[in-house]
Amino acid sequence: MKVYEELKERGLIAQTTDEDKIRSLLNERKIKFYIGFDPTANSLHIGHFAQMIVMAHLQKFGHTPIVLFGGGTAMVGDPSGKTGMRKMLTKEQIDYNIFCFEKQMSKFISFDDDKAIMINNASWLWHLNYIDFLRKIGIHFPVNRMLAAECYKQRLETGLSFFEINYMIMQSYDFLVLSDKYNCQLELGGNDQWSNILAGIDLIRKKRQKEVYGMTFNLLTTNEGKKMGKTENGALWLDPNKTSPFDFYQYWRNIKDDDVSKCLKMLTFLSLDEINRLSKLQGNQINEAKEILAFEVTKLVHGKNEAKKVAELAKTIFINDTVSSDISGNIPTNILYKSYFKNGKIFISDLLVFSNITNSKSEARRLIEQGGISFRKDNTYVKIDSINYEIDISLFINDSLIIKKGKKTFIKVRLK
Repeated sequence: MKVYEELKERGLIAQTTDEDKIRSLLNERKIKFYIGFDPTANSLHIGHFAQMIVMAHLQKFGHTPIVLFGGGTAMVGDPSGKTGMRKMLTKEQIDYNIFCFEKQMSKFISFDDDKAIMINNASWLWHLNYIDFLRKIGIHFPVNRMLAAECYKQRLETGLSFFEINYMIMQSYDFLVLSDKYNCQLELGGNDQWSNILAGIDLIRKKRQKEVYGMTFNLLTTNEGKKMGKTENGALWLDPNKTSPFDFYQYWRNIKDDDVSKCLKMLTFLSLDEINRLSKLQGNQINEAKEILAFEVTKLVHGKNEAKKVAELAKTIFINDTVSSDISGNIPTNILYKSYFKNGKIFISDLLVFSNITNSKSEARRLIEQGGISFRKDNTYVKIDSINYEIDISLFINDSLIIKKGKKTFIKVRLK
C-alpha cells in the first residue's frame, strides 16, 4: 500500500488543499514537508505524538520531515482553540522547552544522514524589521478575511488582541521561508490549523507564484467527539516525570471499547490486517486489543523494557486486585507532607486532596460514598466508608501507604 492510502486507511487525513496533487507528490516523489511545534510547555503531549506518528509514516516512505520549533511564534501564542490569550512566556522558558522537545522528538524521528531537519523559527522571526515586514508580508493579509477564519472568529466575542492577530502572519511567513530555503512543498497540522495553513499557501502563491500544499490530520477524539489525552491530572504527557509510564499505559488500557480500533490505527505501526483482526474482538476478548494498544503506544514513548514492566504490573493488579511489595515501587507516587497530620492522624478527605489523588473534597466525598477508596493494610485493602475516617500515620510503612482509587488505579502516597 502506498503512503497516502496508508494514512487515509488509518483515518489520519482530515483535509487536503488538492487531494490528487498531494497523493501524487507523496506516492510518486520524495518531498520535504513540515509541521510546527510551539514549545509552550516543557514536554510534548499525546496530541504531539499523533502528529509525530504521521511524520514517521512519511519518513518511512522516503519523505523528509522538517520539524519546526516555534521559538518565535511561541512568543505570541496561537489563538486557535483558545477562549483567552495564552500565557506569555519568556525567551528563557521557550529555549528550555525547545531543549526538552528536541530530546523527546529524537525518539520518533530519525535525524541521521539528513533524513530529517530540525529548525527554530526564531532564527528568522527574531530579526525582522517591523516596518519592512508589514510592507512586504502584512500587505497580503486582508483583515476581513483573517477575522472570518475559524481560529479568530470564535475569539471575537471574548476578545482578540492585535498581538494575537499576528500569529497567522508569522506562521504563513514560516512556510514561505521553508519553501525558499528547503523547497518545502507541504505543510501538515492538526485540523485546527486549517486557516493558518491556507494563509501560508496563499502568501507563497502571491509572493513566489508557486504552488504549495496543505494537509491536516484528524485530532485524536473519542467516538463522542471528545478530545483524548486528558486525565484527572491534566494532559497525557510524554515525559515520564509528568505522566508516569504506568499511568500512561493504564490510560490506553482503560479506554472505551469503541475507541480501540481508531487508536490502534492512528497511534501504532501495527499492520492494518492485524488491527482489523483486533477490531473484530468483542466482549472480554476486547481486552486483548486494549493490552496490545497500551503496550505498543507505551513502547514507542517509553521504550520496550518500560512497556514490559508496566504491562506486567497492570496484569498483576487486574488478576490479583492487589499490589505486592516487590512491584509497588513502579506505582505512581504522590507526596504528602507530615505537617498535614494532627496528633498523628489525618482525615481521609484531606489526605486525598493534599496528595493530589483528588482535585477537591467534593470529589473525595463522592468517591468515598461510592466505595471507591481503599488503603492497603497487611496485604489486604480496607475500604473507606466515611468522609470522617482518620488515617493514622502508623499505617505508613517505610513512610509509604498505597491507596486504591476505583477498581484499577493504585497510588503510593509517600510522606515527606
